[in-house]
Amino acid sequence: MTIKIGCVVEGKSEVASVPILIRRVAAIHYPELATVIPPSTRISRNKVFKTSELERAVGFASQNIGRQGAIFIILDSDDDCPAELGPALLHRVSQVFRNVPIAVVLAKREFEAWFLAAAESIRGRRGLKNDIHSPDNPEAIRDAKGWLSNQMKDSRAYRETRDQPALTALFDIEQARQADSFDKCYRDIVRLLEELQKATIE
Repeated sequence: MTIKIGCVVEGKSEVASVPILIRRVAAIHYPELATVIPPSTRISRNKVFKTSELERAVGFASQNIGRQGAIFIILDSDDDCPAELGPALLHRVSQVFRNVPIAVVLAKREFEAWFLAAAESIRGRRGLKNDIHSPDNPEAIRDAKGWLSNQMKDSRAYRETRDQPALTALFDIEQARQADSFDKCYRDIVRLLEELQKATIE
């Protein structure tokens, strides 16, 4: 069975990273599904809050998924509260796209906070030192990208477009679930997959 998930993302690196993450979760729960993820639709953060711009981006993404696809929206929360902004954005798009399974995920602070939550699993990879440990509260760190750069060997710096997709393929998903926003991300992906799997057999 084939399912399609259209993604709306903020940054160039997430265009590559988010499909990797979705496929990893799909392989755990629904390995029998062929998960097709068309090229992601990007939206800049300032446009998210403008009238109809997020809805417009979802509309573009929905054109590629057909009648039995789903929409996955993922953004960095920066200084906003994910538990407040996420439901508000979901309500907005759900009013327009009533018959499409939709998830809205906000990484608390930034996507890279999830790597910090699973830091032990990426030791020695992508130039990271061999003795790094997850900080006590990874989602409280304002500059997770800077934290990763500081943990690299030989004065190497973290490069988002190069390193984020690679680390997305490597980090321990279960360990990262100690970060609340990633746990929600994980559960939302599973929910979308479940809904799509049920739709294919009805």
